[in-house]
Amino acid sequence: MRKRIRELPPEMRPRERLLAHGPQALSNTELVALLLRTGRRAGSALELAEEVLSQHGGLAGLSNATIQELCTIKGVGKAKAIEIMAAFELAARLASLPRRQGSPVRAAADVYELLAPRLRGQAQECLQILLLDTKNREIATVTVSLGTADSALGHPRDVFREAVRRNAVAGILVHNHPSGDPTPSSEDLEITKEMVEAGRLLGVEILDHVIIGEGRYCSIKKERLVSFEP
Repeated sequence: MRKRIRELPPEMRPRERLLAHGPQALSNTELVALLLRTGRRAGSALELAEEVLSQHGGLAGLSNATIQELCTIKGVGKAKAIEIMAAFELAARLASLPRRQGSPVRAAADVYELLAPRLRGQAQECLQILLLDTKNREIATVTVSLGTADSALGHPRDVFREAVRRNAVAGILVHNHPSGDPTPSSEDLEITKEMVEAGRLLGVEILDHVIIGEGRYCSIKKERLVSFEP
Protein backbone atom coordinates (compact mmCIF):
# COMPACT_ATOMS: atom_id res chain seq x y z
CA MET A 1 0.00 0.00 0.00
CA ARG A 2 1.24 3.47 -0.90
CA LYS A 3 1.22 5.93 1.99
CA ARG A 4 -0.62 9.22 1.90
CA ILE A 5 1.40 12.26 2.99
CA ARG A 6 -0.49 12.42 6.30
CA GLU A 7 0.64 8.86 7.00
CA LEU A 8 4.33 9.80 6.65
CA PRO A 9 6.42 10.74 9.69
CA PRO A 10 6.15 14.51 10.35
CA GLU A 11 9.80 15.09 9.38
CA MET A 12 9.05 13.72 5.89
CA ARG A 13 5.90 15.75 5.16
CA PRO A 14 6.52 18.76 2.84
CA ARG A 15 4.39 21.18 4.86
CA GLU A 16 6.08 20.33 8.15
CA ARG A 17 9.51 20.39 6.51
CA LEU A 18 8.83 23.87 5.13
CA LEU A 19 7.71 25.13 8.53
CA ALA A 20 10.78 23.67 10.20
CA HIS A 21 13.47 24.43 7.64
CA GLY A 22 12.07 26.99 5.18
CA PRO A 23 11.08 26.57 1.51
CA GLN A 24 14.70 26.42 0.36
CA ALA A 25 15.06 23.02 2.02
CA LEU A 26 12.34 21.43 -0.12
CA SER A 27 12.87 19.67 -3.43
CA ASN A 28 11.02 20.67 -6.59
CA THR A 29 8.78 17.66 -6.13
CA GLU A 30 7.88 18.68 -2.58
CA LEU A 31 7.09 22.26 -3.61
CA VAL A 32 4.86 21.11 -6.48
CA ALA A 33 3.16 18.69 -4.09
CA LEU A 34 2.27 21.62 -1.84
CA LEU A 35 0.64 23.37 -4.81
CA LEU A 36 -1.30 20.21 -5.70
CA ARG A 37 -2.30 19.68 -2.04
CA THR A 38 -3.90 16.28 -2.69
CA GLY A 39 -2.96 13.21 -4.66
CA ARG A 40 -5.20 10.62 -6.24
CA ARG A 41 -6.45 7.15 -5.48
CA ALA A 42 -3.29 5.59 -6.93
CA GLY A 43 -0.85 7.68 -4.92
CA SER A 44 0.01 10.69 -2.77
CA ALA A 45 0.48 14.33 -3.77
CA LEU A 46 4.24 13.68 -3.75
CA GLU A 47 3.88 10.88 -6.28
CA LEU A 48 1.56 12.99 -8.41
CA ALA A 49 4.02 15.90 -8.27
CA GLU A 50 6.83 13.60 -9.36
CA GLU A 51 4.77 12.46 -12.36
CA VAL A 52 3.83 16.04 -13.28
CA LEU A 53 7.48 17.09 -13.31
CA SER A 54 8.56 13.99 -15.20
CA GLN A 55 5.87 14.37 -17.87
CA HIS A 56 7.00 17.93 -18.63
CA GLY A 57 10.76 17.41 -18.49
CA GLY A 58 11.33 19.10 -15.15
CA LEU A 59 10.68 22.54 -13.73
CA ALA A 60 11.49 24.53 -16.89
CA GLY A 61 9.10 22.48 -19.01
CA LEU A 62 6.40 22.63 -16.36
CA SER A 63 6.63 26.42 -16.29
CA ASN A 64 5.51 26.51 -19.94
CA ALA A 65 2.80 23.86 -19.75
CA THR A 66 -0.73 24.84 -20.70
CA ILE A 67 -3.82 24.08 -18.64
CA GLN A 68 -4.88 21.53 -21.26
CA GLU A 69 -1.51 19.76 -21.08
CA LEU A 70 -1.56 19.67 -17.28
CA CYS A 71 -5.08 18.26 -17.23
CA THR A 72 -4.04 15.24 -19.29
CA ILE A 73 -2.41 13.85 -16.14
CA LYS A 74 -4.88 11.93 -14.05
CA GLY A 75 -5.34 13.68 -10.74
CA VAL A 76 -4.65 17.18 -12.09
CA GLY A 77 -7.89 19.03 -12.78
CA LYS A 78 -8.40 22.59 -13.93
CA ALA A 79 -8.20 24.03 -10.41
CA LYS A 80 -4.78 22.48 -9.74
CA ALA A 81 -3.53 23.39 -13.22
CA ILE A 82 -4.57 27.02 -12.71
CA GLU A 83 -2.76 27.19 -9.35
CA ILE A 84 0.44 25.83 -10.90
CA MET A 85 0.27 28.36 -13.74
CA ALA A 86 -0.43 31.20 -11.30
CA ALA A 87 2.59 30.27 -9.17
CA PHE A 88 4.92 30.33 -12.18
CA GLU A 89 3.47 33.62 -13.43
CA LEU A 90 4.02 35.27 -10.05
CA ALA A 91 7.61 34.04 -10.03
CA ALA A 92 8.18 35.41 -13.54
CA ARG A 93 6.66 38.78 -12.65
CA LEU A 94 8.77 39.05 -9.53
CA ALA A 95 11.92 38.28 -11.49
CA SER A 96 10.96 40.84 -14.14
CA LEU A 97 10.36 43.74 -11.74
CA PRO A 98 12.49 46.76 -12.67
CA ARG A 99 15.81 47.00 -10.92
CA ARG A 100 15.78 49.36 -7.97
CA GLN A 101 15.89 53.06 -8.82
CA GLY A 102 19.43 54.18 -9.57
CA SER A 103 20.75 50.67 -10.20
CA PRO A 104 22.30 50.64 -13.69
CA VAL A 105 22.63 47.67 -16.00
CA ARG A 106 26.41 47.36 -16.06
CA ALA A 107 27.08 44.06 -17.82
CA ALA A 108 25.61 41.03 -19.58
CA ALA A 109 25.36 39.31 -16.20
CA ASP A 110 22.87 41.97 -15.09
CA VAL A 111 20.80 41.36 -18.23
CA TYR A 112 20.82 37.62 -17.60
CA GLU A 113 19.71 38.07 -13.99
CA LEU A 114 16.91 40.40 -15.07
CA LEU A 115 15.46 38.51 -18.05
CA ALA A 116 16.53 34.86 -17.83
CA PRO A 117 13.66 33.80 -15.51
CA ARG A 118 11.06 34.77 -18.14
CA LEU A 119 12.94 33.66 -21.27
CA ARG A 120 14.51 30.45 -20.01
CA GLY A 121 12.51 27.38 -20.97
CA GLN A 122 10.46 29.11 -23.68
CA ALA A 123 9.52 26.81 -26.57
CA GLN A 124 10.29 29.44 -29.23
CA GLU A 125 12.77 32.24 -29.60
CA CYS A 126 11.71 35.60 -28.25
CA LEU A 127 13.56 38.78 -29.23
CA GLN A 128 13.42 41.65 -26.73
CA ILE A 129 15.12 45.00 -26.29
CA LEU A 130 16.05 46.33 -22.88
CA LEU A 131 15.68 50.12 -23.11
CA LEU A 132 18.00 52.30 -21.02
CA ASP A 133 18.26 55.95 -19.99
CA THR A 134 21.36 58.15 -19.89
CA LYS A 135 22.58 56.38 -16.72
CA ASN A 136 21.99 52.88 -18.11
CA ARG A 137 18.92 52.39 -15.91
CA GLU A 138 16.06 50.31 -17.24
CA ILE A 139 13.17 52.23 -18.79
CA ALA A 140 11.32 49.17 -20.08
CA THR A 141 11.81 45.78 -21.68
CA VAL A 142 9.89 45.38 -24.93
CA THR A 143 9.15 42.15 -26.77
CA VAL A 144 9.95 42.70 -30.44
CA SER A 145 9.04 39.36 -31.97
CA LEU A 146 8.31 35.69 -31.35
CA GLY A 147 9.94 33.27 -33.75
CA THR A 148 9.95 29.55 -34.36
CA ALA A 149 11.84 27.01 -32.28
CA ASP A 150 15.10 28.20 -33.85
CA SER A 151 14.44 31.67 -35.22
CA ALA A 152 13.52 35.04 -33.71
CA LEU A 153 13.52 37.43 -36.65
CA GLY A 154 13.08 41.11 -35.94
CA HIS A 155 12.91 44.21 -38.12
CA PRO A 156 14.69 47.41 -37.04
CA ARG A 157 11.45 49.41 -37.12
CA ASP A 158 9.94 47.02 -34.55
CA VAL A 159 13.03 47.21 -32.36
CA PHE A 160 13.34 50.98 -32.31
CA ARG A 161 9.70 52.09 -32.36
CA GLU A 162 9.35 51.88 -28.59
CA ALA A 163 12.91 53.12 -28.04
CA VAL A 164 12.11 56.38 -29.81
CA ARG A 165 8.69 56.70 -28.18
CA ARG A 166 10.14 56.26 -24.68
CA ASN A 167 13.15 58.52 -25.31
CA ALA A 168 15.66 55.73 -24.67
CA VAL A 169 19.28 56.61 -25.41
CA ALA A 170 20.53 53.02 -25.49
CA GLY A 171 19.32 49.47 -25.67
CA ILE A 172 20.48 45.89 -25.25
CA LEU A 173 19.11 43.17 -27.51
CA VAL A 174 18.16 39.96 -25.73
CA HIS A 175 16.80 36.67 -26.97
CA ASN A 176 16.69 33.05 -25.90
CA HIS A 177 17.76 29.79 -27.51
CA PRO A 178 15.21 27.06 -26.72
CA SER A 179 17.92 24.44 -27.29
CA GLY A 180 19.65 25.70 -24.15
CA ASP A 181 22.88 26.43 -26.04
CA PRO A 182 23.48 30.22 -26.19
CA THR A 183 26.07 30.02 -28.98
CA PRO A 184 25.15 32.71 -31.56
CA SER A 185 24.11 31.58 -35.03
CA SER A 186 25.22 33.39 -38.19
CA GLU A 187 21.70 34.84 -38.35
CA ASP A 188 22.06 36.19 -34.79
CA LEU A 189 25.25 37.98 -35.80
CA GLU A 190 23.69 39.44 -38.95
CA ILE A 191 20.67 40.73 -37.03
CA THR A 192 22.99 42.27 -34.45
CA LYS A 193 24.98 44.12 -37.11
CA GLU A 194 21.78 45.38 -38.70
CA MET A 195 20.40 46.64 -35.39
CA VAL A 196 23.67 48.34 -34.40
CA GLU A 197 23.76 50.25 -37.69
CA ALA A 198 20.08 51.22 -37.45
CA GLY A 199 20.60 52.40 -33.89
CA ARG A 200 23.39 54.72 -34.97
CA LEU A 201 21.09 56.38 -37.50
CA LEU A 202 18.28 56.79 -34.95
CA GLY A 203 20.46 57.91 -32.06
CA VAL A 204 19.80 54.83 -29.93
CA GLU A 205 23.06 53.02 -29.16
CA ILE A 206 22.91 49.24 -29.09
CA LEU A 207 25.28 48.25 -26.29
CA ASP A 208 25.19 44.46 -26.60
CA HIS A 209 23.19 41.43 -27.72
CA VAL A 210 22.81 38.83 -24.97
CA ILE A 211 21.65 35.32 -25.85
CA ILE A 212 20.14 33.33 -22.98
CA GLY A 213 20.43 29.56 -22.78
CA GLU A 214 19.81 27.04 -20.02
CA GLY A 215 21.81 28.22 -17.02
CA ARG A 216 24.23 30.26 -19.14
CA TYR A 217 24.40 33.10 -21.61
CA CYS A 218 26.53 34.62 -24.35
CA SER A 219 27.41 38.29 -24.75
CA ILE A 220 28.10 38.98 -28.43
CA LYS A 221 29.96 42.13 -27.42
CA LYS A 222 32.16 40.39 -24.86
CA GLU A 223 33.00 37.65 -27.34
CA ARG A 224 33.86 40.35 -29.91
CA LEU A 225 31.77 38.68 -32.59
CA VAL A 226 30.31 42.02 -33.75
CA SER A 227 31.69 45.53 -33.42
CA PHE A 228 29.52 47.82 -31.27
CA GLU A 229 31.86 50.80 -31.56
CA PRO A 230 30.75 53.94 -33.49
